[in-house]
Amino acid sequence: MSVLDKILATKREEVAALKAAGYPKKDPTRGATRSLTQALRRKKGEPIRVLAEIKRASPSAGPIRPGADPAAIGKAYAAAGAAAVSVLTDKPFFDGDIAFLKQVRDAIELPILRKDFIIDPYQIVEAQRRGADALLLIKAALSTEELEQMLRECGNYGIEALVEVHTLEELEDVMSVTGRPTLIGVNHRDLATFEIDMTLTEQVALRVPADVVLVAESGIKTADDVAMLADAGAHAVLVGESLMRAPSPGDALKALWR
Repeated sequence: MSVLDKILATKREEVAALKAAGYPKKDPTRGATRSLTQALRRKKGEPIRVLAEIKRASPSAGPIRPGADPAAIGKAYAAAGAAAVSVLTDKPFFDGDIAFLKQVRDAIELPILRKDFIIDPYQIVEAQRRGADALLLIKAALSTEELEQMLRECGNYGIEALVEVHTLEELEDVMSVTGRPTLIGVNHRDLATFEIDMTLTEQVALRVPADVVLVAESGIKTADDVAMLADAGAHAVLVGESLMRAPSPGDALKALWR
């Protein structure tokens, strides 16, 4: 059983328990959605964008910044020039919490991505009610039919979707779905071995239309990494662990630009 399989099994139990307690409704009073796509899209000659992540822990790295205050980290990222902020909400494996979304939304004006293992429309409604502007959909966790359903539901609730791929085969499936997404994340980490392939972004960039906003993810630590991924065709990079381990996450973010 892979780590992803374990996470998904736990997530199914978690969501089933939440649904048994009642299904939430869309919050008509929350503020307007802040577009993650617009925030991350860059034109030729513009600097690469950073989607800075609030990440207390992970299965591969263990504890990263235990007890970190999401609102304080979000403010530091915003002050340092982040284009948007990703918030881990999975509790068992990433030490996250759904409550972090509102805390960060109340603290900053940037678009907020809910980073979790989204497997049920319930989680989309939950994300909308808690203040997320977008959420992550992982192709490896969803069949093509399930991905199409999730994309429809995101549209119904005014939530954008960052669709993550780990292989070129997954990319092919994603590009074939009805309502093809234009916001695609390229995760350099192999989910089975945890090995990093930083060339995957360039491979994906060669196979997608010009309207697709590419977000490079995982293994990004230095300004050289960011520059290489910008040259490879990424519009943005998602960086979490290296920032969260630094004494000052905001200063570490500033150092990613040369």
